[in-house]
Amino acid sequence: MMIITTTGEKIDTATLSSEERHILQKLFAWKSLVDSVALFREKKKDALKAGWNNSGPVSESRALSLVMVHLETQVRLRLQKTPLP
Repeated sequence: MMIITTTGEKIDTATLSSEERHILQKLFAWKSLVDSVALFREKKKDALKAGWNNSGPVSESRALSLVMVHLETQVRLRLQKTPLP
């Protein structure tokens, strides 16, 4: 899957390790569910720490880091558009 970040960089998820892709799948779900950027960052931190099926920490590659920044930006934009109750 190709991801074009908000900065225009193209990231091919095939270049990510299987552990990184697993984390990315989790964060794609969380970006729609969290109610703050801080919570998204916490979920990212937890996912990197736990790894794939709690296999241990995963180092964040440059490509994964770029995608994470992109997802965080999407969270921020979604929250700006969401009216408060």
